[in-house]
Amino acid sequence: MSDNTATAPVPERPGVADGAGTGTGPRHLGIALALISMAQLMVVLDGTIVNIALPHLQRELEITNATLPWVVNAYALAFGGLLLLGGRIGDIIGRRKVFMFGVVLFGAASFIGGIAQGEGILLLSRILQGVGAAAAAPNALALITTTFPAGKERNRAMAVYAAMSGAGAAVGLILGGALTEASWRWTFFINTPIGLIVAVLAVRYLVESPRQTGKFDVPGALFGTLGLTSLVYGLTHAAEDGWSDFWTLFFIGAGVAMLAIFLVIEANSRHALMPFRILAHRTRGVSFFVMLVVGAAMFSMFYFLGIYIQAILGYSPLKTGFAFLPFSVGIVFAAQVGSVLIARMDPRWIAGFGAGLAAIGMFGFSQLEVGSSYATHLLPFILLLSMGMGFIFVPLTLTAVHGVANEDQGVGSAVLNTVQQIGGAIGLALLGTVSTNAINSKSAELGPELQKAAANGATPEQLEALKMQLGGIATTYGFTRAFLVSAAIMLSAAAVTLFGLSVRHKELAGDGKPAVHVG
Repeated sequence: MSDNTATAPVPERPGVADGAGTGTGPRHLGIALALISMAQLMVVLDGTIVNIALPHLQRELEITNATLPWVVNAYALAFGGLLLLGGRIGDIIGRRKVFMFGVVLFGAASFIGGIAQGEGILLLSRILQGVGAAAAAPNALALITTTFPAGKERNRAMAVYAAMSGAGAAVGLILGGALTEASWRWTFFINTPIGLIVAVLAVRYLVESPRQTGKFDVPGALFGTLGLTSLVYGLTHAAEDGWSDFWTLFFIGAGVAMLAIFLVIEANSRHALMPFRILAHRTRGVSFFVMLVVGAAMFSMFYFLGIYIQAILGYSPLKTGFAFLPFSVGIVFAAQVGSVLIARMDPRWIAGFGAGLAAIGMFGFSQLEVGSSYATHLLPFILLLSMGMGFIFVPLTLTAVHGVANEDQGVGSAVLNTVQQIGGAIGLALLGTVSTNAINSKSAELGPELQKAAANGATPEQLEALKMQLGGIATTYGFTRAFLVSAAIMLSAAAVTLFGLSVRHKELAGDGKPAVHVG
């Protein structure tokens, strides 16, 4: 372990040779990193794997259009809302223990989702998946920061972790497409064996962290999660009934009020889920803000493009999944390049450049039309966006936990994951409302064309074909407006990164004391 535990006696473990902590002799850091990365891939993957399957499970389970987005958001909100509590529990009772609990619960919840016969059980399984992810994800990152020594080894481990965080979303779409060809239920079943394998091997290859003192901030977790859920529901409700609707304003107001109470609780609690000392640091504050924006961009891109490619371009689920393969390649490539550059260049230049690339990619998507082609109008911007994300993830994953004390590693890591998930949920709700309003506006504008065709004696078949054509035009227009807003947000994130991050790359190289490796 690092920091305060670096000099503590280390018990011998079977299969771990002496000298593991000094860089000599055999050690199992590779296996440990593989297990942590598998768990992170599983957690992130599940945020997108069901996107392609949504139309299929909607038909089979007879889920309404109003409820369908909650198949995505139920997971994101439970995950993001409980991440802070998951990190703190790991700090107090042991990170490996909570990590293992999380992956087992995640696998079991996935099985429940796979056998669901109605929307109620399906949504319950998504919530349980989110709870499991909230226990596993923050402790996975904390295990990296306390197991790998600062500098080259930790940077490489972070690069792998960041690649899994970014590429997992695209891998989820590829797997989702392939599995949906057989049955949408396999998009859930796939997680069960992964969770069990990771949990079993974790006993041998992951080391338990020292237990910290403290208590669980249950009121903070309650108000934080309910506040975020209410806020997201209000933003989603605005798409149907408008921003001036009573219930839209009520849920948004209630969400803001509960989040305000959450902040008051955190400011006055000795055992806060989100200690203000973590956010007060300028570098970490900027990192968290940019990661929140990145989460919004990722969610919107996969959600809107996934529908556009299937509904407008007419791709099959499997072909749609493979259409996102270049995203995985681009983000992994950029993450590896970023891990090399971070030893020579300050993080603000790498992340700022990445945010600029992502903004260009989003702007490219805002120019899509019904007749756009994948190779010419989609692929170049998918690559730009993916490389931008890769250049963002590596430096900001490091700066987000820069200078965090050992006893706060779990909660510090949880804040990083939290802002990504919450950013995604809020971003999808907000951009979904922008898109829906634009679609409705465009549909009203195109309505007279359908009436004109009917008046001119068009057959029912011709009217249906024209209706689908006009619907495609309106849908595409709505999606492009959302991408335009997302591009503006990403551009602002680039500016904040360039002017807000002040930490030097040499400071990151010496962040923390050398870790003692025990397996």
